[in-house]
Amino acid sequence: MQLIQIIGRLFVLTILVASGLLVNRAFSKVEAPNYDFTLQKLEPFTPGKEASTIPNTLGKPDTVEDNGDTKILRYSISHVRYKFPVYVQIKKGIILDFFAKLPTYFLHDTFHQSLINKYGKQSKYHRQENDALYVWNDIENIKIIYSGSCTVTCFPNYVSFIQKTNKKGDYVPLVQKFSNNFLGKKTK
Repeated sequence: MQLIQIIGRLFVLTILVASGLLVNRAFSKVEAPNYDFTLQKLEPFTPGKEASTIPNTLGKPDTVEDNGDTKILRYSISHVRYKFPVYVQIKKGIILDFFAKLPTYFLHDTFHQSLINKYGKQSKYHRQENDALYVWNDIENIKIIYSGSCTVTCFPNYVSFIQKTNKKGDYVPLVQKFSNNFLGKKTK
């Protein structure tokens, strides 16, 4: 009887050691598909830059709106197997702001943390039910607005970088235009 118990313990110990060696030998690292997304992909659209500095590798943009010296262009950013839109508002060749509709497969925590790592903790935070809004008020004369939502998992909705101007009413930021369109209001 004692011999059977010893053999049983040796068998279990052998299985545990063998499975431990297999797992450790794999040296596998599991990452979500958006962990390699960096904010550098959005850098060409930084407000204050000249529109001519946007790389040609992003392709020809679609013109969404053209009001003479002010235009709204839509670019597509590729990440993994997906594309997502970035809307850029340009006035006289200078980027005023951009609005990026982020993919829902991105993880909110990871994207929000990348914003914190680069720009510090947000100035304002507002949560209503499952949606949250984060605002960085003055980062190098730029206002950053980020929105995320949670259902079963948490994911980002959009991020917008807006150039701060001294003149009130100089232009309507894209995030406000899109919100007004959603609510059925007319934006001038």
